[in-house]
Amino acid sequence: MLAAISRYGARVLPATEDIVARLKAGGELIQGPHIAQFEDAFARRAGSGHAVSASYGRMAFYYILKALDLPRGSEIILPALTFWVVPALAQVAGLKVVFADVDPSTFTLDPASLERAITPATRAVVPTHLYGLPCDMDAIMAIARQHDLRVIEDCAHALGATYKGRPVGTIGDAGFFSFQTLKPLNCYGGGMALVADAAVAARVRALAEHERWPDEKRVVNRLLVGRVQRILIKPWVFSISAFPILWVSSLIGANPDVYLWEEIRALDPLPDVYTERFPNVQAAIGLAALDELDEWTERTRRHARVMDQALGDLPGISVPQAPADRTHVYYQYCVYGPQRDELVVKCVRRGIDIETLHVDVCSDLDLFAGAAVEPAGAPGAHRAAQAMQIPVYSSLTDEQTARVARIVRGVLAQSTA
Repeated sequence: MLAAISRYGARVLPATEDIVARLKAGGELIQGPHIAQFEDAFARRAGSGHAVSASYGRMAFYYILKALDLPRGSEIILPALTFWVVPALAQVAGLKVVFADVDPSTFTLDPASLERAITPATRAVVPTHLYGLPCDMDAIMAIARQHDLRVIEDCAHALGATYKGRPVGTIGDAGFFSFQTLKPLNCYGGGMALVADAAVAARVRALAEHERWPDEKRVVNRLLVGRVQRILIKPWVFSISAFPILWVSSLIGANPDVYLWEEIRALDPLPDVYTERFPNVQAAIGLAALDELDEWTERTRRHARVMDQALGDLPGISVPQAPADRTHVYYQYCVYGPQRDELVVKCVRRGIDIETLHVDVCSDLDLFAGAAVEPAGAPGAHRAAQAMQIPVYSSLTDEQTARVARIVRGVLAQSTA
């Protein structure tokens, strides 16, 4: 029997346990020199900007907002299709959230919708490089300059992606990155702000360094949870643990996905776990993992090309589109096809775990009931929410990738016959 393939795969540094053991023995799990070294290496890799680490990517975003000193009650525009935590933290920072639509062919912020959403109260925009594909940054930056808007790039999915040769996070005023277990750079949590202006970066650093250090027990537990997660998504372990639940759920029409994600809720006051500093051991893991990032990214891109070849000629199926001037890193590989939910069930029953919506149509959430939406609404976001996300992550072997492609093609071909 072949092992089932999880929708998720973590990028794991082989020396992780050695790094943790060495720093624990030296009393440097929490504080130590690797934090500054990681920040310096991250900024050097980007080629510009000042890097400041944070407990989460979302907190890096929050610190950027506070450091920019945007007027309280002013408007910030975000794509309607994004992770709910980002607009929620904009609200905590005292800003009024406005949602613009996305281009359903790229899943990224639609510049025309952005322009329609701007009012005299608008002060900032957050182009989200969703699923690993950069936004149309030339168009967005031109609109931002015309209206004197601050541009904060959401790069949580997109470390390693480029727009016209420029790394994401270096095009606007600032960018923020996430290092959670499934992200392009896995530090088992944490994030980074990358800020163009030195004075703004200094204010971001003051906010981040004002937080308390986490206690050792919390950090050790975080690393343990990350280790368990990466074991559970290995094919053979996944086959005898989570996959049977998904298989039975497919038979009875249940949706266990709701238990995988953080509860959608107001974030004011900020949760205790948010308001702490980035520890040395996670920085050390990130510093070493930076050396592996390009190889991991290229392996993922190679798997995406296999999927393109397998699915691209099927009638009624749309594979991801990556404009020639952008590098897609395929945090998610998103496909449109008819009868999405039925196709997902058929793939699960053949041992391939397919995801549906990885983020949220935030303009539909009760949490943002008072938020404005650009005049044309968000039809692109609702269309984008119908995509399927097919595994292409770097930890798949070439043989596993070929099997995913073969099974998914077979299921999709039957649905369009």
